[in-house]
Amino acid sequence: MLNTSQINARLGSKMLFGGDYNPEQWSEDVWQQDVELMKEAGVNLVSVAIFGWARLEPVEGQYDFDWLDRVLDLLHANGISVNLATATASPPAWMALNHPETLPIDRSGVQYGFGSRQQYSPSSPIYREKAALLVRKMAERYKDHPALVMWHINNEYGCHIQECYAPHTAEAFRHWLEQKYQTIPELNRVWGTAFWSQGYQNWAEVQPPRHMPAFYNPTHWLDWRRFSSDMIQECLEMEVQILREITPDVPLNTNFLGFSKAVDQRSFAQQEDLVSIDIYPDPATQESKIDAALQSDWARSLKDGQPWIVMEQAPNQVQWRPINRLKKPGQMRLLSYSMVARGAKGILYFQWRQSISGSEKYHSGMVPHTGTSSRTWQEIRALGNELKALPELSFTPDAKVALILDWDAWQALEQESHPHTGLSLMEQIGHFYQVLWKQNILVDFVTSDHDLSGYQLVLAPSLPILSETAAANLKTYVQNGGHLVMSCFSGLADPNDHIYSETFNGSYNPLLIDMLGILIREFDPQSSGTVLELSNGWQAVQWADVLELQGATALASFTSDHFAGAPAITENQYGKGKAYHLGTQLQLSSLEAFLKHTLQNAGVQSPLEVPEGIEVVAWKDGTTFLINHTSQEHTVLLPAPMQNLLQSAATQTAQQELKLAPMDVAVLQPQTQLEAILQ
Repeated sequence: MLNTSQINARLGSKMLFGGDYNPEQWSEDVWQQDVELMKEAGVNLVSVAIFGWARLEPVEGQYDFDWLDRVLDLLHANGISVNLATATASPPAWMALNHPETLPIDRSGVQYGFGSRQQYSPSSPIYREKAALLVRKMAERYKDHPALVMWHINNEYGCHIQECYAPHTAEAFRHWLEQKYQTIPELNRVWGTAFWSQGYQNWAEVQPPRHMPAFYNPTHWLDWRRFSSDMIQECLEMEVQILREITPDVPLNTNFLGFSKAVDQRSFAQQEDLVSIDIYPDPATQESKIDAALQSDWARSLKDGQPWIVMEQAPNQVQWRPINRLKKPGQMRLLSYSMVARGAKGILYFQWRQSISGSEKYHSGMVPHTGTSSRTWQEIRALGNELKALPELSFTPDAKVALILDWDAWQALEQESHPHTGLSLMEQIGHFYQVLWKQNILVDFVTSDHDLSGYQLVLAPSLPILSETAAANLKTYVQNGGHLVMSCFSGLADPNDHIYSETFNGSYNPLLIDMLGILIREFDPQSSGTVLELSNGWQAVQWADVLELQGATALASFTSDHFAGAPAITENQYGKGKAYHLGTQLQLSSLEAFLKHTLQNAGVQSPLEVPEGIEVVAWKDGTTFLINHTSQEHTVLLPAPMQNLLQSAATQTAQQELKLAPMDVAVLQPQTQLEAILQ
């Protein structure tokens, strides 16, 4: 694994700007036009050959690299670096014809066909063999090419194929289980197969959870999801091993598809040198800016604060929603700076030149159908040159609040045969995050067994499975002075998704009873449309824990139904810190009031007082980003004289009162720091 200095040695310390470049879609006379326009727009990095397998190996075993040689030579000659893809995301037609067993099979037994993308089974031995051959040949051919600064492995793992039910996958699943459990009796114990006559006598009897007449065995399903993620990760690791062997000093990454339940992205991130992610908020919604910020914070968190790259975003509109709205003038720039503020050292797009054929021809490009006279091109060129002029940044975002996201718990939460199948992890995270974003509180994402000591407030959406180790970690955090919010439907089951036996003593979430200061006697899920009124005027939906106080204080109680008068929201002093329990799902305005209370108790404040609609992100070194998402000019009072890095050096003056134009951005640094940077 390369460290930050080694990564910077290849990528440079300046901001990266560019996008996916697919020259195989165009005649060579267009290539020269492309590099001239790239230079005009300040492009310094392009991703090449992401979907180039069919051009690189048009016939099985026969490779053609000549065209790619010419592309890389041309880019290097014009000062443009290459993030070279391994091209393994979409096998060619010959793979489907010669090796149809590589095609994935869905849960109902239907085999996918050729003619789209990602049509491969992650556990297919033949797919892996052919992919490894291609990766090795590319690495050996281009290991010394001066254009190569980074490897781009595959593309958006799990985007279309999250699992496969082919016979070879079933065999791999059995092997995975045998490695994990060693014996059939242990598998039967963990899966609880005494229920519904599901006991196994040998490994050959174990099958993937295909289409079934009734509910799945929950632990069988949970292990299947773990296995499926592991199979995809093995494909990543196979390529990583080859590339590290041949090009040990070249950073490598794979681009994640935003928040994805399909694969355990945090585990994947540990295999790569830096994180990259694709961010596509819907520009038609008021929440697009919040969604972009949320996914940016997620990307930064996957390697615990390391700078990351937005590998794809849309220059304007996409083509894959039912209705694909344009980004408004200036919106692309604002979202891009929000990503930079949250740690992105690269702003890239899909794609460079807008396609004229294929299923993505209506997806915008940096060079759109209407050419360089278009608004899209003008905005791209302006942003690229603006980022190029920025001095080197320290990339030191400073979050004091963390949100827990455990991938296993996410899988377990949204299973069938639960008290309420409408509980959604992303909905809970989205509500927490929206309130914090509006208060300009920066957020890190962590796991329940993370070191939490650096955070003043930790928020835990529903964690139905919680290990004893994680529970002890949460308790230690609070004992030492932390503030923790636990949501309903948490801590009920162990990592095997078995209800904790200690529950028999009188309470769900038994591992955290003393910390929370409550007993959770039972819970009453609520039907859609039901609004629960609380004693302090707050409103809630979906869920009602029936609680008894065991030392905690009730912040609000239910006012109706058989649990009227019972606590709904509680607060408990535990050691030096405080633990809160949300025994229901607060509606957004009520959640805002609750979080203001917890933030104040935890001593967390916004870095600046600003009008609503202005996004503020402050870094440890004093760099402060102000992003005005409104259509009005606003005046912001700064704590000290600061200079705007987006102004030319000749016009930069320190100011303590900043006028921020509509849909505009300021990147501020204290005067003394800026002088040191410019020297």
